[in-house]
Amino acid sequence: MRYKIYFDEANKIDQPGKMYSYYGAYGGSEQIMTEIVSSVQGIFEKLGTRSELHFREYNHDKHLEKYFKVLNHIINQEINLNLLVVNNTEAQSIAQQLELTTMELRGLFYIKIPERLFYGITRELTDQVDVEIKIDHNDEYDVLGLHSKIKEQMNAHSVYRNKRYKITSVESEKSDESIPLQIIDTFMGIVVFLMEQSYKAESDAARIKSDLIYRFLSQGSNVERFQSQVKLYAWNGSENLSELSIGNYISRFMVHMTQYDIAEMNRLQAIRLKNPNLTTMEYRKLMEYPNSRFRALLGYLDELDGKGRNTFLVQ
Repeated sequence: MRYKIYFDEANKIDQPGKMYSYYGAYGGSEQIMTEIVSSVQGIFEKLGTRSELHFREYNHDKHLEKYFKVLNHIINQEINLNLLVVNNTEAQSIAQQLELTTMELRGLFYIKIPERLFYGITRELTDQVDVEIKIDHNDEYDVLGLHSKIKEQMNAHSVYRNKRYKITSVESEKSDESIPLQIIDTFMGIVVFLMEQSYKAESDAARIKSDLIYRFLSQGSNVERFQSQVKLYAWNGSENLSELSIGNYISRFMVHMTQYDIAEMNRLQAIRLKNPNLTTMEYRKLMEYPNSRFRALLGYLDELDGKGRNTFLVQ
């Protein structure tokens, strides 16, 4: 059996204005990963798109169908996604006490964090497994010799704990050439967005992202699958990690979005009652929505007409 794990990060320990940094590992059997890549490529081809998935750059809902269909497909596969949140203030404080430079601190964390994340995924493996690890390309990782160190530590861990996996390779990949790395980037972006409550920002970019996440989580049993397949842990300066309930962050988001959407649909309905025969574009302008939120308006119109929010996405 062969297994693949993909690693990515968001923010950095010393990034100005960032209280937390985030690290994620996404794993699945080679067969599942191959099927996922093939399915996502099929979605891309059907929609005629080649641009990579990158949550931070999702600022126009012309890409809504692409992101929605990929996320909805992935969450309904058998995958494991572990995320670790690091308290940057605590990490920097420890570095100062030990007189470590920022590069030295990163070097230590970049070894220990992936190890903990990867162990969280590999500990569920019971058969003899060869594991390939793919890391988003970063020149800093090369300087730190991260690839060889992870391979050595993970294999030592397997032997010491009498596990049955073997790390056969740790290699860099460019995200624009790796659909699994794009997937972990998007899922991590969603989790960070929920944790930092970025949906409360009064900006079109935040509302465009919020609409995507709300549609995705509202579809079928995606909330339950998201909570069961995405595990969230926090490091706050102690040896033991604490597990966080991702459900709490989802609940706050869903409540916020429900209240916001009701207010917006009431406003749209009042406009329609006064102007019953306008085009969708005219309604968009009266709602003072930019073109980048056109599909959000379509969702509201479908709901007001008694259809589902995602009707035009799941047909």
